[in-house]
Amino acid sequence: MITAIGQLGRTVITGIEKLGDATLFALDTLRLLFAPPWQGKHFVMQIYAVGVGSLIIIIITGAFTGMVLSLQGYHMLVKVGTEALLGPAVALSLIRELGPVLAALMFVGRAGSSITAEIGIMRVTEQMDALEMMAVNSQARVMLTRVIACAVSLPLLVAIFDVVGLFAGYVIGVDMLGVNSGVYIGETVDKITLSDIEAGLVKSLYFGLLVGVITTYMGQRATATTEGVAKATTQAVMLCSVMVLILDYIITSFYL
Repeated sequence: MITAIGQLGRTVITGIEKLGDATLFALDTLRLLFAPPWQGKHFVMQIYAVGVGSLIIIIITGAFTGMVLSLQGYHMLVKVGTEALLGPAVALSLIRELGPVLAALMFVGRAGSSITAEIGIMRVTEQMDALEMMAVNSQARVMLTRVIACAVSLPLLVAIFDVVGLFAGYVIGVDMLGVNSGVYIGETVDKITLSDIEAGLVKSLYFGLLVGVITTYMGQRATATTEGVAKATTQAVMLCSVMVLILDYIITSFYL
């Protein structure tokens, strides 16, 4: 019993230490955003790598999410004679919840794992040391650019996810299930407010910043071995996925 309590205490203390270390890492990294030289070219390169590189999986996921929502929503609403509300049901589900969360989870699997593995390999091959020897701030060049790229790319990807999902939901609801197109669009426009759109975009911004900080931190702190990089990548994906869901609940509670 005493051994178990002691192990639990050590685990909690270790977790608090890592949380504090990650917070200091994030603050130290973001502080460099206002320090010269500005990494403009590398920001663009990273936005292209994590944003454009994730575009296909975002479009596919958004399309099938909208299709499933429309199909399932229709068969639920038709039972109570409210199939006219199919458009708002699909739109609200996508814009407020499923769009930001599913896009973030796909982003973590595609771009987040790549960032952690890339930084870990850079440490294994001593590329970080080489940058420092060339008088290049590796934290600004490598870490900051990826954190900001995630924070910028994810809201744009969520917007694309929502648009594709809404179009796919419209096609299924109107062309396949026979809902009146004017009613579908009219009810959707009437029920969606700027607050709903704001909630989705705010979530995606915080999700992007969170993913960028966690993945770069895990890559930077990974043990400089092949096994260490693989372990850090797995932990980063798991931690990002869980934290996205926790943060989603917190932000949703605030807006509601």
